[in-house]
Order: sequence, then C-alpha cells, then structure tokens
Amino acid sequence: MAFSNDQTKGAGGTADDASREQDVNGSADAADPELHPSASDAQGAGSAAQGAAPAGAQPDEHRERYLRLAAEYDNYRKRTARERQEAGARAQAELVRHLIDALDDISRFAHLDPGTTDTATVVQGVDMVERKLLKSLGAAGLQVVNPVDQAFDPALHEAVATEPALSSEDDHMVARVYQPGYLFNGQLLRPARVVVKQWS
Repeated sequence: MAFSNDQTKGAGGTADDASREQDVNGSADAADPELHPSASDAQGAGSAAQGAAPAGAQPDEHRERYLRLAAEYDNYRKRTARERQEAGARAQAELVRHLIDALDDISRFAHLDPGTTDTATVVQGVDMVERKLLKSLGAAGLQVVNPVDQAFDPALHEAVATEPALSSEDDHMVARVYQPGYLFNGQLLRPARVVVKQWS
C-alpha cells in the first residue's frame, strides 16, 4: 500500500520529535546540578573541606606559639636577673679586693703595744693607712669632694653655715669644709658640708 508524502512526513516528524524530546530531556537532566553534580563542584567541595581543617587548627597553633614565647621570655627574665646579681657580686668582690691591703695595715696598728709605741708612730701609721685607703678607693672610682676656696655648688655642696666675705669677689665661695663629700663613678654619695662666704 502506498503512502502519501504528507503521511510519511508526519510519521517521520513524529519519530524525529520524540528523539529530539528525549535528547532535550537528557541534556536538561545532565545540566541540572541537583541531579548530576559536576566534577568541578566535587573538586570545590573537596577543597573547601581541606581548607576548613587548618582554620580549625589555627587557634591551637596560636596558643602553642604564645606559650613558647611566654616560656622564652620567662627564661630571658630569669637569666638577666641572675646575670645582674652575679655582676653585682663581682663588683663588690673587686671593691673589697682593693681594701685588703689597707685592712692589713689597720690590723697591724690596732694590735700595737701601747706601752712601747709612741703617739707619733701611731699618727704616722694612721696617716699612711688613710692615704693607702684613699688610693685604693680612688682606683675603684671614688672621688673626694673637698671644695675649699671654690665656688659654692648646691649640686655637690651643702651649706651648714655662712660667714661674712671680705670682698664681693669672695661672695658664695667656700670658706671651710666641715665634712668632705664623696662621688663614686660620677654618683654623689654624700655632699660636702661647708661654710660659705656671703657678701652683704
């Protein structure tokens, strides 16, 4: 039996339409991310999971670093305190070492027999010990402040009395020293107690 062209086209069109609809539906299903997740989406999810792990471990890393720095600082503080203490002990030992010879001389004069020793010998011995002691302390950094006939300096001198000056040039000059002062390596240990001339 023969078919007309319209019937052939109609049948063929129906088959083509069905095939085309199946392709479109298949393509739509493949394109739907909910039904078929792509490989890139899967890789992105894996990367996000990997990136989340360091973020969770970051507080622990910061805490460990903080504890390490705190321990290092504590060790540094203890070490510096120990070094300062040791340096102070060495400085004191060095100062005492300068005084040993003078102490030996004082010991010898302290045990002289008063019945066989005249006063002149004792005075000479004490004068010798004083000079040796000042020399030893001077080597360690001691400086005597004895400002007779010098201008009064309130930073180094303490005025305990005044007396009239004979001229205006002598105003605020030191007339006498009641008690010498001492500097040690530039630090004032005791001001010199002096009498100051005053012009009126």
